[in-house]
Amino acid sequence: MPHTANEIFTKTPGWLDFYDGPSTPRFRVPEGAVDAHCHVFGPGAAFPYAPERKYTPCDAPKEALFALRDHLGFAKNVIVQATCHGTDNRALVDALRASQGRARGVATVARDVADAELREMHEAGVRGTRFNFVRRLADFTPREVLAEIAGRIAPLGWHVVVYFEAQDLPELYDFFTTLPTTVVVDHMGRPDVSQPVDGPEFELFVRMMREHPNIWSKVSCPERLSRSGPPALDGQRHAYLDVVPFARRLVETFPDRVLWGTDWPHPNLKNHMPDDGLLVDYIPQIAPTGELQRKLLVDNPNRLYWR
Repeated sequence: MPHTANEIFTKTPGWLDFYDGPSTPRFRVPEGAVDAHCHVFGPGAAFPYAPERKYTPCDAPKEALFALRDHLGFAKNVIVQATCHGTDNRALVDALRASQGRARGVATVARDVADAELREMHEAGVRGTRFNFVRRLADFTPREVLAEIAGRIAPLGWHVVVYFEAQDLPELYDFFTTLPTTVVVDHMGRPDVSQPVDGPEFELFVRMMREHPNIWSKVSCPERLSRSGPPALDGQRHAYLDVVPFARRLVETFPDRVLWGTDWPHPNLKNHMPDDGLLVDYIPQIAPTGELQRKLLVDNPNRLYWR
């Protein structure tokens, strides 16, 4: 089984053949930095994928994630349960227990989850639960069920992570703003970056964050949002420039409520496999000062996940 960050790409069938693995970033992240959005998949022989999954990933075990963490210079990870594992959080919990306190988790739970299971996951390092509203990735769960789950995890100090697409925010706005926990939005709510950064679509998201101080955002996944695709090989390592204004606006407007993560191993991408080293070099484009970088990478994730 491949165990290093590069081997997971070069030796696992199904990954794009031209990708040789993560480069070494030029930007050095501050001490204590957290990759606050990444995943583990399987291995399927030990942790089978959910029968109802909408996609089947390649195995991406905890050993490869931890190798990537060290390669990129991060101290910790926040591992997010992906839809391909459904509500079976065993791979996630296994990775948390193997991390020696250097990882926290976001689980996906069903309405009938037992209190004992919630406590067991909390002891392993889970600090949140994820609600997925992207219909091509997960079946719709009634909001009253999600509200009930949110109420049950609130006493544990957990938060809710929500994943949705920008065009659906008007329909979801009232639900998100009445949840009884901190709410963390994945990937800026997937804005259409071909629209103006001060246009009505993104302005609604900014308004939600401005009026509801319990709402945070991850300024992650430019490779999923960009219309221009991966950067040209010009030696400058300037990546996904059409996404930069959106992420930078959130970082500068809400510096104490933003998080960043690699999204490794980049599940369900069709057109290119992003270079994680280049994604790290994207950080100073959206957080241009040392103070903003420290808040984004160190202070905010540690306050939310390791308090």
